[in-house]
Amino acid sequence: MSTELTYSAQGRSPRTAAVVGVVWLALLALWLILDATPWIVAFLALFTLPACWDLLTNPPSGLTLTADSVRWHSGKRHASVKLEEIDHVRLDTRLDFSVKVTLVLKTGAKLRLPFEATPPHLQLEQAFEAQGIKTRRHHFQLMQ
Repeated sequence: MSTELTYSAQGRSPRTAAVVGVVWLALLALWLILDATPWIVAFLALFTLPACWDLLTNPPSGLTLTADSVRWHSGKRHASVKLEEIDHVRLDTRLDFSVKVTLVLKTGAKLRLPFEATPPHLQLEQAFEAQGIKTRRHHFQLMQ
């Protein structure tokens, strides 16, 4: 029995806004309370710019798995692969417990799905297996 999976997400989220706010409050405290040098505070604030850009532009991302193909998009990037071209799906758990999803094609080529476009890994794994695509899990490998 095959099922279709559709997942979508936005770059603007309450969690991202909260994290950026907490970081900025910590940097402000460093500057005002601990008298940190302003250029050091400004340098540390640069690391929040990608999250600020996501909050400002709100890029859409998502993935659709159908009976014949898998399609994904992230911001302005779009791609798709026919299921018949996929040998297996590799799910790598990283040290931060995030899961990297790689489509390994029958030609040996590897396509890494953007993290922001992938649904929760258990849901994605079940959907691929329902479509007859083998999945392989790898945990905490430092080298590939």
